[in-house]
Amino acid sequence: MSENLEDNEPVTIEPNVDDNAHDVVDPLIEEKPETTHAPRVARSVSSGSEESGTTSGTTTVRPAKRRSIPRARRMSLSLTRVDAWSVAKVSFMLSIAGAIIQIVAATLLWLLLDVVGVFGQITQIVSSTGLDAGGFDLTNVLSLTTVVSAVTIFSIIEVILITLLATIVALIYNVVSSLVGGIHVTLGDD
Repeated sequence: MSENLEDNEPVTIEPNVDDNAHDVVDPLIEEKPETTHAPRVARSVSSGSEESGTTSGTTTVRPAKRRSIPRARRMSLSLTRVDAWSVAKVSFMLSIAGAIIQIVAATLLWLLLDVVGVFGQITQIVSSTGLDAGGFDLTNVLSLTTVVSAVTIFSIIEVILITLLATIVALIYNVVSSLVGGIHVTLGDD
């Protein structure tokens, strides 16, 4: 082998073919017909560019194909039916979350207005105009408990209405989609 590297001559390596290799037949392995392969040529590093493809019977190595960039998959779907019970559950939970947000926001807003002194200034403006008929105090009329109670009652009514309306809209959608086929959506893989 070292003589081959020093002489810079390609060496032809013949494939090792054993005549008795196909005598044993395995029924599970499919027998392939014999094919003749071109002999492989061993080259040294220094002689690779000088003699590539010049001798007959050698096989040139092709560069591996680049994989193409995969295209995004697209799928066309249609929304033909909505389960009314699932819409009612989801809309109920979302409206409960909205009600909690409204109650907390109203409480924080009242506390902010009280700290800034808006209620006291409005009381002074009303008393300076002469409309004060017996000690009008806006802080007593719009107390924190009154505001939170009113917002809570409003939120409970809102939860009931949103749940009913969303369920009715889901039922109407089911009827309309049976007539026109529903909403067609194309989903893509990004």
